[in-house]
Amino acid sequence: MRDVQLQTFTTHDGIDLFYRHWPALVSQPDIPRKAILLFHRGHEHSGRIAHLVDELKLPDLDFFAWDARGHGQSPGARGDSPSFATSVRDMQTFCAHLNARHLIQEENMAVIAQSVGAVIVATWVHDYAPKIRSLVLASPAFKVKLYVPSRNLLCA
Repeated sequence: MRDVQLQTFTTHDGIDLFYRHWPALVSQPDIPRKAILLFHRGHEHSGRIAHLVDELKLPDLDFFAWDARGHGQSPGARGDSPSFATSVRDMQTFCAHLNARHLIQEENMAVIAQSVGAVIVATWVHDYAPKIRSLVLASPAFKVKLYVPSRNLLCA
């Protein structure tokens, strides 16, 4: 299993969000660094998708996974964000941080996102038009049914 580094980055509104970084096992100084960014499902956190780092068997790539606001080790009421647009902007800030702190250029980022994470990523790609290398949306939650005792709420 790859070693993981636990870190934070500061969002546009001053919140420190948690993320995990698995550095590449193979480093080549003359070749730009490349990374896979993993985005978790709606009620989960980066630790739940950590298994993908070893399962994908890509030793020459860095891996990154964040805990969105209100998830895992990031602050905030559980599962809450001030707005969907805030979550999308958090993603833009995260990618800018990865470029500045870890020297990963946008065109050398591949993104894998699940469920609600995939919806945030799809919106980020639409709104910010990043020049990422590739995008995988796994089971995007474009329509979510939330079941609460005695209630059926439908969020679109």
